[in-house]
Amino acid sequence: MKYISTRDNSKEYNFEQVFIKGLADDGGLYVPKSIKKYSPEELLELKNLNYNELSTEIINQFTSDFISKDELSSLIEKSYSTFREKEVVKISSIGELKLLELFHGPTLAFKDVAMQLIGNLYEYYLSKNDKTINIVVATSGDTGAAAIDAIKGKSNLNIFVLHPNNKISSVQRKIMTTVEANNVFNIAIDGNFDDCQNIVKQMFSDLEFSKSINMSGVNSINWARIIAQAVYYFYSYFKLDK
Repeated sequence: MKYISTRDNSKEYNFEQVFIKGLADDGGLYVPKSIKKYSPEELLELKNLNYNELSTEIINQFTSDFISKDELSSLIEKSYSTFREKEVVKISSIGELKLLELFHGPTLAFKDVAMQLIGNLYEYYLSKNDKTINIVVATSGDTGAAAIDAIKGKSNLNIFVLHPNNKISSVQRKIMTTVEANNVFNIAIDGNFDDCQNIVKQMFSDLEFSKSINMSGVNSINWARIIAQAVYYFYSYFKLDK
């Protein structure tokens, strides 16, 4: 699978480049050059898989040049072992409505679904590369908490979380700021979430600086977030399909 920037389709990237960098140097978002369309027959083959198996089949379409399918399967098992639901997510009924519960991860946010896997993907990458990566993330509360839980204590990884001072819930603030891991740094910004995000974007756009610190991002700009969270749409469709 090859990727391009939304601002320049003339240059191609592999998954490792897309994942580690997060945001393209030209300020664009990384997207696949093409996306597989599943046939009805292929969808039937996926229908009866459990959540972890389904995750492996779908995510492998995008990561096969970075991690083998067997290694990916092991990482997915490890990533979701901390979830309170065996199937990671849960579909419940409220009257005639169906509700997809995405809050069964360690920080009660849907972002755990992607972040737990991303944390282990970083660790997998660093096990083969002698580097230190500095992750910088802006949050209105739940992204930062989920990212910290996924990254805390991991070797050669630091995470810097920018949140708006006194403008996140007390639960989110406590989840983020009571972690004692030496690689976690919380920074309260006088302003709102957009001010935090603008600082992160400015750091990415300073190419000399961002490259000098091996800066990476785990906001929703990172394609790895998208592919991990895409899985529960497939899962829900299969469970509700008549």
